[in-house]
Amino acid sequence: MKKHNFYAGPSILSEFTKEETAKAVMNFAGTGLSVMEVSHRGKEFQAVIDEAIALVKELLEVPEGYEVLFLQGGASMQFCMVPFNLMNKKAAYMNTGVWAGKALKEAKFFGEVVEVASSKDANFNYIPKQYEVPTDVDYLHITTNNTIFGTQMESDPVVPVRMVADMSSDIFSRPIDIKKYDLIYAGAQKNLAPSGVTLVIVKTDALGKVERPIPTMLDYNTHINSGSMYNTPPCLTIYAALQTLKWYKSQGGVAAMQKKNIEKAKLLYKELDRNSMFEAVVPLAEDRSVMNICFVMSEGNEALQDDFLKFASDRGLVGLKGHRSVGGFRASTYNALPKESVQALVDAMKEFESNQ
Repeated sequence: MKKHNFYAGPSILSEFTKEETAKAVMNFAGTGLSVMEVSHRGKEFQAVIDEAIALVKELLEVPEGYEVLFLQGGASMQFCMVPFNLMNKKAAYMNTGVWAGKALKEAKFFGEVVEVASSKDANFNYIPKQYEVPTDVDYLHITTNNTIFGTQMESDPVVPVRMVADMSSDIFSRPIDIKKYDLIYAGAQKNLAPSGVTLVIVKTDALGKVERPIPTMLDYNTHINSGSMYNTPPCLTIYAALQTLKWYKSQGGVAAMQKKNIEKAKLLYKELDRNSMFEAVVPLAEDRSVMNICFVMSEGNEALQDDFLKFASDRGLVGLKGHRSVGGFRASTYNALPKESVQALVDAMKEFESNQ
């Protein structure tokens, strides 16, 4: 039976990524050795990281003055690295979900934090629109897509200060105006690679402004100066990331991925708005994520939740259980998920409805 993988992360990878990475596990670059057992200082792996950085810059149209890094520690490490490197006295944060809240909490260790907006009042089911960013903050931090609650920013905000974004769950899903940001970070395990590496894109002139000493491993300049090779990098994960980047390019780039993602999301949201058994968690279409689509049983049908999960599982639809903060279901429709998987979910929902 074909499996349709809707897990939120670690999540689905392209067949190309899996196949090419599997080959390199057995024989990397003709060395007769696995990519898991070669020196990261060797010319073969240096070529991998160089090509990966070049493809990130190409696919996202990264302008001059920015550096691309492959770091460890996940997005959670960035919650402290960002303020360590960028906050001198005060920063602004938008609170749109669990991960945004965790980033805000870490920042408080480094200075004053202003919460400019929050959607906590409605269990984070919308993106705040009306907010004012103080001009005396060192930066504004946003989370562009919220995996748990299923909200997403449609476009890049325009603010009068430096801007930092956690794009862990929607990087490469749409074109980004990199110039609006001073730092972007993204854990790999949604749209890039297996877990274990974090992509960072940082504007170099944003660094070196804080007065505090920064520990070596937490200093972005350490990793810029060493080409992401200050310590042993996660070679296998970076190799897998390179394969995903190659696949994106072969598919037509980020704009092409965006078109496919919108088609998938429209297909599922249309069914959610039609089907009497289900309803979307996020009410406003403009706030609905195209990466993580959260939904619940409609009023009066709550007792059928487990029945639908089993019904879906029996049809090869896996990873649909929603986060405990929301309940219900979550269909993560990342770049590598084919439209046929979304159609299979829609067909199951229709069949489930007709059986009641």
